[in-house]
Amino acid sequence: MSRHGRAVLGIVAALGTAGTAAAAEERGEWIGNKKIFLRGGVGNYTGNLGEVAKPGPSWGLTLNLGAMSFLGLELSYEGARNVISEAEVLDLALTRHGASALLKLSLPLFDAVRPFVGGGIGGTYTLAEGTLLGSDKSELVGEVPLAAGVDFNAGKLTAGVRATYRLLLDENLSEQFDRPSGGYFDVVATLGMRF
Repeated sequence: MSRHGRAVLGIVAALGTAGTAAAAEERGEWIGNKKIFLRGGVGNYTGNLGEVAKPGPSWGLTLNLGAMSFLGLELSYEGARNVISEAEVLDLALTRHGASALLKLSLPLFDAVRPFVGGGIGGTYTLAEGTLLGSDKSELVGEVPLAAGVDFNAGKLTAGVRATYRLLLDENLSEQFDRPSGGYFDVVATLGMRF
């Protein structure tokens, strides 16, 4: 078969897949409009705070509500921990616990492999702890999460990988740091169920 023939066959198959998915959605048979999944990976601060913070674990739990086959809303809990110093006298770490809402836009052509981008709003309770501070300090920090990744779907199972950059709306995390700049960046894998 010629290259042009394969290209035409590929386009027809893609349109057929999209048409089948759209018909299933209209009949209310669409699997995957809702998802719940865990995520885990590694993240760190950017800017001058990232120069002293070490990469650390990042985790979360997400509920994805699909309004349409290409548009969804994610509601997430997110956490992370980044060590600044592990010295006996100067130990210091930042622990994040937060929530976000993300509007997610994906390509509807194939259900099995879905690249996506998203943006939203969130807030994180950041706790700075360690003997360097004398006592623990905490602050609520507003964030704008921007994400890109790919989801892999098979029946009721979903998995994926994503990168998220969170622009910090309030960069004064602690009096210990002189107006840190930047945000928080993580890369995580996801695993969960569709229903």
